[in-house]
Amino acid sequence: MPLPAQAVDDTPVCPIGATVGATVAAIAQRLPGVRQRRKAARPHELLEAALGLFVEKGLAATRTEDVARLAGVSKGTLYLYYPSKDALFKAVVHTYLAQVIAVGTEMADKFDGPASELLHLLAHTWWTQVGSSKAAALMILIMSEASAFPDLAQYYVDEVVAPSHALLARVVQRGIDRGEFRPMDVTSVVQALIAPAQFLVLYRQCTAVCAANPVPLDPERFMQTQIELLLRGLEVRPQA
Repeated sequence: MPLPAQAVDDTPVCPIGATVGATVAAIAQRLPGVRQRRKAARPHELLEAALGLFVEKGLAATRTEDVARLAGVSKGTLYLYYPSKDALFKAVVHTYLAQVIAVGTEMADKFDGPASELLHLLAHTWWTQVGSSKAAALMILIMSEASAFPDLAQYYVDEVVAPSHALLARVVQRGIDRGEFRPMDVTSVVQALIAPAQFLVLYRQCTAVCAANPVPLDPERFMQTQIELLLRGLEVRPQA
């Protein structure tokens, strides 16, 4: 007599079968290659966490232990990379602002077209890399807490304000030297170029918390319009 057919049971016969995937993942995390990749990514993870907390809470209220917790590491691990909150903030400014200016400087060195096109290109780069990101709020942070952190304010001036002014001054002077722009006070022109970007950051920060904004603003169109207005004032006028 044939034996009765037995129902197929999909339940794992091994009681630890359900945890095999988790066990393999845990082992993988201990492998040298995985550890090295995690270690290489750690500074960026710490800076991302720090940027978010600095912007949300401010310099004074942000604690290093909170940054470490958000990044998923211990406070001791954070200090291996950044020995103080000041060092952490400087690294944030360098990574998210100063390095963008360095990229702009390299672009200006290689660009051989009209100075007006270069100004448009630099404005677009600033917007995509800084203005539209959380890093834009660092300017407001420095403005609001500079008196409590004068050393960090000086660092911001040295690493962000001065290099950005120097970059734009080079471009404006290039335009004057090539006869594209009429001779004007370069410092004043640079300040006029930077002012719209500062306004844009302040406007977006103020209106972001509003339930309704009756005067919406398109950031990229705004920046393009401001540059075009400035260029009309800079360009060489035809002789009467």
